[in-house]
Amino acid sequence: MRSLRMKMVMIMVILILALMLTTGAFLMSGVGNFYVSQFYEQMETTFTPEFIVQLQKLSAEDNAPAQMKELLMAQAGLGIDITGRNVYILDETGSVLDSSDQSQSVTVTQNILTAMNGDVGQSSAVTNNYMDLAVPIITQDSSYIAYIRDNRATVDALTGELLSIILRALGLGLVICVILAFLLSQILITPIRALTVGTKRVAAGDYAGRVTVDSRDEIGDLTQNFNHMAKVLQDTISEAENERNKLSTLFLHMTDGVVAFNAAGTVIHYNPAATQMLARNLTNETTFDEIFSKEAELDTLLTLRRPQYIETQKTAGDRELELFMAPFSSDHTQGGVLVVIHDVTEQRRSEQLKREFVANVSHELRTPLTNIKSYAETIVDAGDELPPELKSNFMNVIISETDRMTRIVQDLLTLSKIDYGKMEMNISRFPFLKAVQNVYDAAKLNAEQNHHHTMTLHCEGQIPDVNGDRERIEQVITNIVSNAVKYTPDGGHIDMSVGTDGPNVFVRVTDNGIGIPEKDLPRLFDRFYRVDKARSRESGGTGLGLSIAQEILNQHKGKIEISSVYGEGTSVTITMPAALPQA
Repeated sequence: MRSLRMKMVMIMVILILALMLTTGAFLMSGVGNFYVSQFYEQMETTFTPEFIVQLQKLSAEDNAPAQMKELLMAQAGLGIDITGRNVYILDETGSVLDSSDQSQSVTVTQNILTAMNGDVGQSSAVTNNYMDLAVPIITQDSSYIAYIRDNRATVDALTGELLSIILRALGLGLVICVILAFLLSQILITPIRALTVGTKRVAAGDYAGRVTVDSRDEIGDLTQNFNHMAKVLQDTISEAENERNKLSTLFLHMTDGVVAFNAAGTVIHYNPAATQMLARNLTNETTFDEIFSKEAELDTLLTLRRPQYIETQKTAGDRELELFMAPFSSDHTQGGVLVVIHDVTEQRRSEQLKREFVANVSHELRTPLTNIKSYAETIVDAGDELPPELKSNFMNVIISETDRMTRIVQDLLTLSKIDYGKMEMNISRFPFLKAVQNVYDAAKLNAEQNHHHTMTLHCEGQIPDVNGDRERIEQVITNIVSNAVKYTPDGGHIDMSVGTDGPNVFVRVTDNGIGIPEKDLPRLFDRFYRVDKARSRESGGTGLGLSIAQEILNQHKGKIEISSVYGEGTSVTITMPAALPQA
């Protein structure tokens, strides 16, 4: 019986049954006791000392038994139901002398035995089917027993009727009880069912639902407390979910790699950055020893106390990694180890480039200074003995090296301004084709006269204007064209073409010069990097031109692309966004 409704109905039915049966038993027992008590009270009222004296007087008369019987029958107060009562006059042995019963026989009862001994017999059990009284009538000359016997037919009939009434009342009470029990259970169970539905929704993860409060009793208080609990739980879960989402987003998108291991050394969490840095796929079966056995021991890490950690390094492919390892719990059974991975490849490369840059700057400045010092010392030491022509050559070298140092310093200052965002840009709208034409006209004369090159310029369609610093853009184009002229053997061909590519404009410089080895292409924009160092110095190059060109184009949201085949030639393309049409 799992239904609360049925339990309540059965409890009420049992209570009603117990109440009705108890009441019926008391009523039936009370009726029987009432009749017994009423019989003996009446007998006590009847058999007064005066009445007994009258019976004693009659015992001396002729035909005493009959007269005594008539007197007893004539007594009005002999009982409740006289029709069921018989009067007997017995002798001292208990034999019937006269009676109102036609059978003229009586069973000797305990009361009769008591009267035969000279005492009044006046006891009767409720369970007996009769009530009786035996009173001794004793004189000097005679001895009689006045015996009153009252059958219990009336009592039994009344008891049966009472039992019938009780049973009918019991049946009606049970029907009413069941109806009331169902109504009461409905009142009690309805909010309980609502609470049950609410708890199931909460258990299923729906924290927004609320239970309607229809009462102010204990169930109403329980419902209000449940709604409050659901709201608090909803707010708590929402906050926890937000925090989890933030941590998850941070964990997934952070640039540093993170790998968490349990105490057994098995991966439990990792982010995409970790797999990328370690250059391997991670699963829940990957172990600590598989990845970091050379860098640290798991048992050693687990014994560390916060905020202690181990810092170490690891090489994964071409990446340089910096590792920070620390336990995330002091409980060895529930805790584990967290490894944070920093990719320091670019940092190390940047540091190396800085070192190379400093070395290159030192070398580039020291070389012309050394030449200037050497030639100057030679001039000073030789004095007037130095031939004028040789002295003139020495002075030209000094001037050339000085110019070279000036160019290096100027280029370094330009790069410094770009790096620190201090290079001033005079932005204006200007015709891109016109700027290219100016560079072409300036370079064509030098290329043809000094190097016997053939230079051509092609224009593909209508070329829109651009927004930018015209002087800087022409500087970039000039640098590219100058490189083409310098690194193309005499008698070569240099072609310049201008056109549009979607929303962009471009200028492409193509030559049939010496070309660039494939291994050198990725480093062309490194500062002071030269493919042919000897030839670059001879031509006065600083190794900074392409770096400056790239930085300037970045400032203009443009780009520079180089393709080359060693021994065949090089093609350099400069692209810039076209200006919007004027209204």
